[in-house]
Amino acid sequence: MLTNKYLLTGLALIVLIVMYFSFFDDKSSGSSGLDATVKPEAYSQQLEQDRKKKDQLFKTGADSPITDKTTFKGLSYFPADPTYRLTARLEPFADKTQKLVVRMSDGSEEVYDKFAHAVFNLNGETCKLLIVKVQDTYSILFRDATSGKDTYGGGRYLEISPAQLTDSQVLLDFNAAYNPYCVYNPTFACPLPPAENKLPISIKAGERYH
Repeated sequence: MLTNKYLLTGLALIVLIVMYFSFFDDKSSGSSGLDATVKPEAYSQQLEQDRKKKDQLFKTGADSPITDKTTFKGLSYFPADPTYRLTARLEPFADKTQKLVVRMSDGSEEVYDKFAHAVFNLNGETCKLLIVKVQDTYSILFRDATSGKDTYGGGRYLEISPAQLTDSQVLLDFNAAYNPYCVYNPTFACPLPPAENKLPISIKAGERYH
């Protein structure tokens, strides 16, 4: 069985570089920290363009997880919502050597570095998510109240570029939350979110399952 680590290579890495980060990073960072504010209309337009690019890569890319590209009509998404783009407080680990053993969907395990917790308020709840690091890439594996309903029951992933980090803050954009490859192709194995990354609220942003 192929392994689909949440830090996807090839197709998805290209997608993630093209999507979200390139357009917004230069507008969200400043000398005093990170700013999550965006112009809603421009934000929605850019998000729509980026999603179309990803659909095209899934339909034509050699590394696409889609097995029947002839019937592929595009991924399903929640509408763009700047509410789900926010600045969280960063709580790094004092011990930089801490590891996280992550269970994979095929029963195997992977080991990742624990980087920090992101703490934020959303939909009236105080939330806390573990950020893990693999080489120079930071990611969050999470589940929320939409998991198993509107979104994949096994959880979704959120990538964080270095430009989205300061010593005390992290910029999270859940409109960029995406499904692992195993959602579209069972030959892939994907990491399952740790228990602590199950949110009590609904994150109605990013990729849907239906």
